[in-house]
Amino acid sequence: MDHAAAASFRRDARVIGLVGLAHGTSHLFQLALPPLFPLLRAEFDVSWTLLGALVGVFYAASGATQFAAGFVVDRVGARPVLFAGLALIATATLAGAFVPGVGWLFPVVAAAGIGNGVFHPANFAILNANVAEQRLGHAYATHGIGGNLGYALAPLLSYGIGAAFGWRVALLAMGAAGLLVLGLIATQRDFLQAPPHPDARDSGVRDNVALLLQWPLVMCFAYFLVQTMATVGLQTFAPGTLNAAFGVAMPLALSTVTAYVLGGAAGILAGGFLAARTARHDRVAIAGLASAAALTLVVATGPPATMFVPLLAAIGFAVGATGPSRDMIVRNATPQGASGRVYGFVYSGLDIGGTLGPVLFGVMLDHALSQQVFVAIAVLYVVAIATVAEARRRTRAAHAA
Repeated sequence: MDHAAAASFRRDARVIGLVGLAHGTSHLFQLALPPLFPLLRAEFDVSWTLLGALVGVFYAASGATQFAAGFVVDRVGARPVLFAGLALIATATLAGAFVPGVGWLFPVVAAAGIGNGVFHPANFAILNANVAEQRLGHAYATHGIGGNLGYALAPLLSYGIGAAFGWRVALLAMGAAGLLVLGLIATQRDFLQAPPHPDARDSGVRDNVALLLQWPLVMCFAYFLVQTMATVGLQTFAPGTLNAAFGVAMPLALSTVTAYVLGGAAGILAGGFLAARTARHDRVAIAGLASAAALTLVVATGPPATMFVPLLAAIGFAVGATGPSRDMIVRNATPQGASGRVYGFVYSGLDIGGTLGPVLFGVMLDHALSQQVFVAIAVLYVVAIATVAEARRRTRAAHAA
């Protein structure tokens, strides 16, 4: 490797690492509150449906912001948008520690959701603007791994601190950690440049609607929506569901979430190599989703308690392996100069799915349909397969034309 190539590799590695850290921090905050639900239920005597609504409000605010943030990223650049989002989600989490009751958490999670909404359009704009083409598959994999590690760390930190010192201290600690990450990333701001696109300022409403309603992009949006409903259902309610359906002790049930997200991180790592070595990203996504659906149905049958952790890890691996290929599918469908808008639109499906999923599964739990939760999640994975196949078919047709 010559000097220029080595310098390019080092710069790409730093950009990828910083964006991965930002993404991991956003995922840490997404699971800052759900592990504390048992403590909130014990203190305030509230239903699972209400707690699920808290998660739903978070993702509703995030989805609306993510869609708008895509336009802002294209118009003003990604870096200031990323910094503002990280500052808001951290300070909102800090504020949550001081609420007098559960009802006051709704505006807190809405503010946190607004902060969360900027990460995907800003992160992908930075990666696409700075990382060499041949490293993008690995960049997307690192981005996904950062998110999964944030998910893995969140239950350990949040519930661990909450069980020892109370849920308010847990939120204080998480919020303070976010501000520290913001300070660190701000010192590396020169590596996070993604300038605005001149064409974005000239595009009108009709142009943007036509851009975003291209059928492959609509199918990508639908994919994120249904796949996230399944993922959030597992991450948010797997402990309570396993406990209610099969009598699994809460410490073991909570460890299944960590197993799921760590399995997902390993899957994303493997998926990065797959994405770099194949042009048929749809096949990778379909195989991973089919495996996840089958494994989730095994969980629904109520296997021995010792099987739940490895099963959730395997589901996480199968879903995680689809991540880099999923991101490459979106990138290949994105017109030049429209990264922020397209990623803001498509990835807002994540937040809409995150809004609908917790409410659906919270209602199912309140109606004693614990075992059926896993069947519903498997069905969602199958629906996601259909969206991938349709996106591939429409993209090929568009390129042929």
